Amino acid sequence: MGKIDEKFKWCLKKGETGKNHKGIKKINPDYAESERQIKKAESDLGAMQMLYEGGRTDWVASAAFYSMYHSLLAVLCRFGYESRNQECSITFIEKFIEEGIIRLEPKYIAMIMGMQEGDKDAKSIREEMQYGSKTSMESERCRNIMGNAKEFVERIKELLEELKMNSQQKK
Repeated sequence: MGKIDEKFKWCLKKGETGKNHKGIKKINPDYAESERQIKKAESDLGAMQMLYEGGRTDWVASAAFYSMYHSLLAVLCRFGYESRNQECSITFIEKFIEEGIIRLEPKYIAMIMGMQEGDKDAKSIREEMQYGSKTSMESERCRNIMGNAKEFVERIKELLEELKMNSQQKK
């Protein structure tokens, strides 16, 4: 059993603990919640832009990360999972990719949670800015994470549309 499989099972086990679980819980597919999560991701992108324009670049990283994360939650809802754990959410997406359930390029996982060449992933940058004492982020780094967030959300929206079309074709 691989690392993803072990983490997958651990996340499901943590999801069994009830309403306030700390893992992933199997639910009925929730298309309405999936749409709300995408709307939340788009709202986060808007907040990210306003923070950037307002010179609050230390908060841009958080808005960028959460725009990506809410996009992933939209995918999980579509498949009938509720997540309360960032690592579990990523693990499930990786498992879906590995099993061919979704087609998502590995670079998107690297954008949000894995080390990328030249800079850190969105989660690491968010943690650095959120828990550190810096009150601004370098302009180029800021533009990079913003560009990644926009690309990420757009790609997930495309993926959700592909899933919708595939499910309609099967009917």
